[in-house]
Amino acid sequence: MTAPLLTQTRPGPSRLPRALSVRRRLAGAPRPLGRLLGITATVFLLASLLTFALGALSDANPAAAVLGDQATPADIARMEAQFGLDRPLYAQYLSWLGHALTGDLGVSWFTGAPVAGSIAEALPVDLSIAGLALLLAVVIGGGAGIVAALHHGGRFDRAVTLVSSALATLPPFLIGIVLIVVFAVQLGALPTGGYVPLGESPGEWLRYAVLPSFALSLDAAASLARQLRTSLVGALRENYVTGAQMRGFSARRVLFGHVLRNAAGPALSVLGISVPVILGGAVVTEKIFNLPGIAQLSLQSAEQHDIPVVQGTLLVTVAVVLIANIAVNAALTALNPAARRQPDGGRGRAGDGSAS
Repeated sequence: MTAPLLTQTRPGPSRLPRALSVRRRLAGAPRPLGRLLGITATVFLLASLLTFALGALSDANPAAAVLGDQATPADIARMEAQFGLDRPLYAQYLSWLGHALTGDLGVSWFTGAPVAGSIAEALPVDLSIAGLALLLAVVIGGGAGIVAALHHGGRFDRAVTLVSSALATLPPFLIGIVLIVVFAVQLGALPTGGYVPLGESPGEWLRYAVLPSFALSLDAAASLARQLRTSLVGALRENYVTGAQMRGFSARRVLFGHVLRNAAGPALSVLGISVPVILGGAVVTEKIFNLPGIAQLSLQSAEQHDIPVVQGTLLVTVAVVLIANIAVNAALTALNPAARRQPDGGRGRAGDGSAS
């Protein structure tokens, strides 16, 4: 008789664990995003401080460089005041960072052109090349990793492992030179260098962009293929795969609907790490393919000791890498909803009633 009385006085006790689980999920969902944004902001501030310090502590004297050897001390002092270099370093940094957050990166010491404008002209080159490189890495590395995992222990699997290990040791500039010799010089199928904006002619942009993008993509594709192959081999041995097959699910549905989603996390992390590697490799690759990108802008400015341009390009590059990192973490969270849950010692999962 006690059970009915309890049911009448406390309606709906079976819903309590589920309601608590939903409440925990709603309360814990923003926390990973908040932590990520906090870490990203901290890294950006530290990177901006280091970027500014590299320019401030250099021996570059813009006044002497612009005015020449005939400049008098009074002329140099006047130009340093014009550039704001006569103020304390902390005041210079705070002023520079405040303007940078609003999109004002200063002006070039030599040309007087706004740094933001120069970067706006060069950055689309790098973004388009890097975007195509990442796409090629996903297609080549992802396809090779999936097929290698499905043929685990076979000839193709061994070939993918061998080729990936070999490609990981080759620098992008060496691959770029080989591609130019084969496809541009010997076959004459593609241009040796140059760039056409994507908005001007997509077909011509692809002809000029495919070789540098391919050269930059191979290292990322090799890492992605090895990581995805390893993750898939482990995931294909899980019990849920056997259960899905016993239920009559097709091999394609099991692979793309369940296995690949669970195994793609480490591969996405590798892809996120590849973004700064691709941007770093663009310095030499742009030189080989004569691309007017941000890497060449930074290199030419460093040779001229044009500190505002160097600082601006470095800060923008850091921002691009951090944005890519946020995108990768968002994709990881979408693939793994459990990452959004508040840690509660496993109680949330039990109350959730979900099964893997």
